[in-house]
Amino acid sequence: MPPAKKRTRRYDSARTRAAVLAQFAHVREAVVALTPEQLDGPTRLGEWTVRDLAAHLAWMVDSVPQLLAAPERPGQDPLALLDWPFMTAGAAERIDEHTRGLDASDLPGLYARVADDYERALAEASEDRLLPLSFGAMTVGDFLVTRTVELVVHTDDLNAATGAGVPFERQALAACTRLLADALAAKAPGGAVEVRIPPYAVVQCVEGPRHTRGTPPNVVETDPLTWIRLATGRAEWAKELEGARVGASGERADLKDLLPLMG
Repeated sequence: MPPAKKRTRRYDSARTRAAVLAQFAHVREAVVALTPEQLDGPTRLGEWTVRDLAAHLAWMVDSVPQLLAAPERPGQDPLALLDWPFMTAGAAERIDEHTRGLDASDLPGLYARVADDYERALAEASEDRLLPLSFGAMTVGDFLVTRTVELVVHTDDLNAATGAGVPFERQALAACTRLLADALAAKAPGGAVEVRIPPYAVVQCVEGPRHTRGTPPNVVETDPLTWIRLATGRAEWAKELEGARVGASGERADLKDLLPLMG
């Protein structure tokens, strides 16, 4: 997979900041209402309990003030936003270990503290400030987009585990959908297949004859949550096709060998 050479889409930093906080507020409301029995229940994430997942969600937002508090590392080139999805698989073991070590004994207190720290840390932070990640550096603006992915994906995990029905903030869902769609286009550049994820994204990908006008010969269409589940390995291409949650027309409209995008 070639590295992303440029950012294909611009995100409004102020709207992304607000979207992260809003989605976190939705999760917070659901988490504090869970019973101890629900928190000890299983998830679709291996051995993680719901309590582990809730702690991980808080950590994903808490990483913003934590990284802003860390000193910058001069001389680092910023990581391209479209490279981030492909680097997550390599960090899976470290993330699992860290999540299991989080103190989740007081989730209401943890969520309150994280929300306050997030707002305080971003009050005067520049979107161009470089944050020192374990695998490089990323601007605040780009890192916040990755937080929408983490929050939306794991909100869906939380809903699957508990039936809590946590809502998805529109801007967070849009940013998550668009980043993962653009990542597909970066992984398989070309114009032979048009992937439609209404109402948030349309991208062209896969080598072959490029479509320029009229109805494309190869089209994939699905809804945002189905797309996100496919892109993160939480759904299987064949099953989503069979269940009519994905529509695919044309001989090249088969993405199974390109998915998932994130580990």
